[in-house]
Amino acid sequence: MQPVAKETLETVQKDKNYLVQLDGLRFLAVTLVMIDHWVGEAVHLPIGYFGVNLFFVLSGFLITRILITSKQHDQKLQRGHGHALRAFYIRRSLRIFPIYYITIIFLAALNFQTVRQTFWWLMTYTPNIWVVRHQTWLGSLDHLWSLAVEEQFYIFFPFLIFFIPDRYVFRSLFGLIGVSLLLRVYLFVTHAPWLAQFVLMPTCLDAFGMGGILAYLMVNHRDRFIKLVTNNIFLVVSFLLYALNLFLMKWLPGAADHLNRNIATDITDRFATSLFCMFLIGRAVVGFGQPIKWILENRVSNYLGRISYGLYLFHNLVYNYYHSPPLYPTLRVWHKAVTLLPALDSVPFLRIGYFYVLTVLIATLSWHFIEKPINALKDKFTY
Repeated sequence: MQPVAKETLETVQKDKNYLVQLDGLRFLAVTLVMIDHWVGEAVHLPIGYFGVNLFFVLSGFLITRILITSKQHDQKLQRGHGHALRAFYIRRSLRIFPIYYITIIFLAALNFQTVRQTFWWLMTYTPNIWVVRHQTWLGSLDHLWSLAVEEQFYIFFPFLIFFIPDRYVFRSLFGLIGVSLLLRVYLFVTHAPWLAQFVLMPTCLDAFGMGGILAYLMVNHRDRFIKLVTNNIFLVVSFLLYALNLFLMKWLPGAADHLNRNIATDITDRFATSLFCMFLIGRAVVGFGQPIKWILENRVSNYLGRISYGLYLFHNLVYNYYHSPPLYPTLRVWHKAVTLLPALDSVPFLRIGYFYVLTVLIATLSWHFIEKPINALKDKFTY
């Protein structure tokens, strides 16, 4: 079995380092977030939280892999890391900034209230800090806290990889996990507002660190990486730990507040979730077998994974269970359709399908007319 996995890994890496099943995971992650924000309390599992953590671990994996291989390339050429740093930030900016800022400015021009109130926080990728300061969410822009966390991570992380001696990089990735856990412990025992542990970048570092560990092993210790991620025991045990934490979140006594927070919700949740995500990603790198292979590699999930940034950015603007008013445009269209065809309202999933199709349509237009053309400019800035 392991020789097959090794051949699969080498094969997918030859295709410009493109790992096809990771797009499938992106599709699953963004779909979980979208459904969570569209159905509210109807789903009793934290599927949106899982999707966001999957994105965080995936980002940690992909960014660390890029940075380590870039560092090795610099060392081979006996040059400094200035070129690689510039390339990294330019390529990240081309991928992330244009459609984000176009969206924020467009909403501001429409006098979208939340954007008007938090415009400069959004423009500086700090809405997560605004959330903690004001102890409230951002309405239909709630989800932008996670984009802020990722961007804040991108600011410092390349310096850690490039300028820490190679022999300390692996330990530093474990250090990120430890710092994140200790910070969440501190916030919990000091009765800090729960939003702090949820949305601040340092409290999310264990997710990025686990992705980084996965990438470090893949680049520097290929055999160990394959043995780790193809061993079903690790995947199963990580899932069981995740399931146990879900149980403890409900079973353990809550903290002394009305939100019923406890150790499992505020300290171990992100760790357990990210650990399971780490082994999911590792297995997807070498390739799941059937039937999961088909789910992750079929053309639909592959395409939706490629446009997942747009799906994530726009889905709450299409509809949000908690924040979209009854006369919101997309709801008015749906209610009009139900008036004409009452049977539509008898199948709950049809409304979710309507929101999904609408979001895919907007994200597709964004991808083909804005994101993809700008993204092509990245080829001018190689590592």
